[in-house]
Amino acid sequence: MPGPAPYGPSERTTPTRARHRASYDRELVHAILDEGWVCHLGYIRDGAPVVLPTIYARVGERLYLHGSTGSRPLRETEESGTGLPVCVTVTHVDGVVLARSAFHHSVNYRSVVVHGTARSVLGEEERAAALDALVDQAVPGRSQDARPANAKELAATSVISVDLREVSAKVRSGGPNDEPGDLALPHWSGVLPVSTTRGTPQPAADLAPSVTVPAYLTQG
Repeated sequence: MPGPAPYGPSERTTPTRARHRASYDRELVHAILDEGWVCHLGYIRDGAPVVLPTIYARVGERLYLHGSTGSRPLRETEESGTGLPVCVTVTHVDGVVLARSAFHHSVNYRSVVVHGTARSVLGEEERAAALDALVDQAVPGRSQDARPANAKELAATSVISVDLREVSAKVRSGGPNDEPGDLALPHWSGVLPVSTTRGTPQPAADLAPSVTVPAYLTQG
């Protein structure tokens, strides 16, 4: 069976350098997005670029981003009525590539760039589902093991969405690209792997001893 159709490249999602590393494969894009939960949100404010870190979740072909109702981009999204043009990026660093020459040092990475229009999520049902997804993106299963937000908390929380339409992935893997003339140099060359791991859960100081560590924090 053929896989899902790839995203169509656009001028903004076509890199000017290392085009061979670009991909529009839908499953690859989703895998990169699903592995993370922190993104960078870029937009224009008063004619100047602004980039903010925030958390996100992917639900189907849509990204949800979270913030306070006082957050400037979320407030501008609601006030504009037409949405806010944004760029969302997610990157995973997999290794430091050490070449024999300083020039050819590099990084192994997987990244996704999303261009689109951010819109406020106002429907109660969609917003509740989006907030659950944001929690589960970071810790799968956690949304069902915590008190839901109350009315006051919901009033202080905003959610925006960005559809996955103009999207690209870019991946660099493998070893260094040393120059032939440098191969005899006495400098170590190779890859220093980098990974993110989760440590042992640390209970809150005021947690009752009878509350045990949930399985979703110790599995996988």
